[in-house]
Amino acid sequence: MYPFFRLFKDVWKSRSLPPMGLFDTHVSHHLCMPWDLDMWNELNNGRTLTLYDLGRIPMAQRMGLLEVLRREKWGLTVAGSVPRYRRRVRGFDRIEMQTRLIGWDHRFTYIEQSMWKSNGECSSQIVLRTAITDRNGMVPTDRVAEALGVDMSSAPELPEWVAKWIDAEAARPWPPHRVT
Repeated sequence: MYPFFRLFKDVWKSRSLPPMGLFDTHVSHHLCMPWDLDMWNELNNGRTLTLYDLGRIPMAQRMGLLEVLRREKWGLTVAGSVPRYRRRVRGFDRIEMQTRLIGWDHRFTYIEQSMWKSNGECSSQIVLRTAITDRNGMVPTDRVAEALGVDMSSAPELPEWVAKWIDAEAARPWPPHRVT
């Protein structure tokens, strides 16, 4: 089940935090619960992706994006992701999550998130390609920036490794091969 109560708690808590700039880092703290575990008593890889929502949504609130989404009747979607898992997170481990916007292109925004164990080791990292949507499909990022009151030229150039991922995704066939 989706962690709605945890999400509502984190969004509620973020209301009392100061607003943040587009390229600031949102830091949140979480506990790996028994229902987050797989049969090896470690954080399930799919659940990791779900828990990363608990960083992105409060970050969007602190940036003022959730207010814009409500006003414009827009939605959020993940259009691609590249996770990297390096250290196990066990039941009842405490983790620090860091979430930041790293830039955008004409269609997508790119977000980097990481989970850090209490000993300072990074357990996982993910880069997401996200989009804002309306009833007609994707909303161009320049329209989103205008609604946020942001100058599009303020975005830093995407890191080279993110640009290479974008290129690799563009070369990947779609739809994928299907056995009939």
